[in-house]
Amino acid sequence: MKRNLHLLMIDPQNDFCDLPDQYRPLDPSTRQPLAPALPVAGAHQDMLRLAALINRGRAGLTAISVTLDSHHRFDIAHPTFWIAADGAAVAPFTEITAADVRAQKYAPRHPAALPVALNYLDKLEAAGRYQLMVWPVHCEIGTWGNNVHADVRAAYSHWEEASLGIVAKLAKGSNPWTEHYSAVQAEVPDADDPDTQFNTRFVRTLAEADRIYVAGEAGSHCVKATVEHIADYFEAEYGAAALAKLVLITDCISPVAGFDAQYQGFLHAMQARGVQLVQSGDVLPELLANANASDSVVESA
Repeated sequence: MKRNLHLLMIDPQNDFCDLPDQYRPLDPSTRQPLAPALPVAGAHQDMLRLAALINRGRAGLTAISVTLDSHHRFDIAHPTFWIAADGAAVAPFTEITAADVRAQKYAPRHPAALPVALNYLDKLEAAGRYQLMVWPVHCEIGTWGNNVHADVRAAYSHWEEASLGIVAKLAKGSNPWTEHYSAVQAEVPDADDPDTQFNTRFVRTLAEADRIYVAGEAGSHCVKATVEHIADYFEAEYGAAALAKLVLITDCISPVAGFDAQYQGFLHAMQARGVQLVQSGDVLPELLANANASDSVVESA
């Protein structure tokens, strides 16, 4: 009997991939090669392994979902939002705390945003998951950097054609007043914006699967935050045993430079809770066996 095997790809986008030159087209306006805004070391190879897994085992996949980091240029986690006390620009990879803002070390460029920003920082820090990080402008809506890695996109397009299915595409991060690492909930949900609140419907769809394979970027942030939220929901709603459905494909995930300890801590914590850690080579036999168990005429490549 065919099993429900769901692949969840988190933010497999150009801006997060350390792409070689042949993957970087020319910008028509500057005639210079486009460059990823926030490349994660190892991500390109992660995506090649992920694409190969989809291509070889696609007949065994029941469902595929892909999340897409999708920001505006003006965003509380971008340099466009902040200014230093001396009027200088705030450099990417600067951490900003509520205490910094109260001490007037940093301030929103728009003075009217000060109370909103402070309220956000207070709630973010109270949650204890992250401090505000100013990232380079990345995954801006409508840009090349927002697009999915070319090989991964081609692989899931072949799956759509072969299965006559649709890859579920979930955009997150368009609310400029809150960070949105997790694909299923913003770091500080906005009561007036349903897109920032917990995506119960999607997580329940995942829960219907026998296994949920997770891959994507970056392991220290968006993969980590997404899986933590899903794991917490599964445990609360279905019991700790449900976490065994979650399978992290670790050779298709890499952390942001400087955050390896955060990533390794996440892996250890998830494994201790019953989440499985595997490599893509371990997943392929399961997909092929599932394809053979199906009555479908679709064959894997």
